[in-house]
Amino acid sequence: MPQLHCYVSEETAERLKRKAAQAHLPVSKYLAALISKDTGSEWPDDYFEQVFGQWQGDRLQRPAQGDYEDRAQLG
Repeated sequence: MPQLHCYVSEETAERLKRKAAQAHLPVSKYLAALISKDTGSEWPDDYFEQVFGQWQGDRLQRPAQGDYEDRAQLG
């Protein structure tokens, strides 16, 4: 498994240690989770098929939107 190295300020390192402790994780696993979350794809490959392809009800219809209302202009 590749290892990555980076430099941060003392203040950042202390905040990182506190956050990792709150998550009950070692700093390296906490960082790996953050990196994985941030660099992962936004949607799983089959997300839309799984979520939107499962609708069992009637076909959805958008109701009529009506006319725009006239409003007085500002200024």
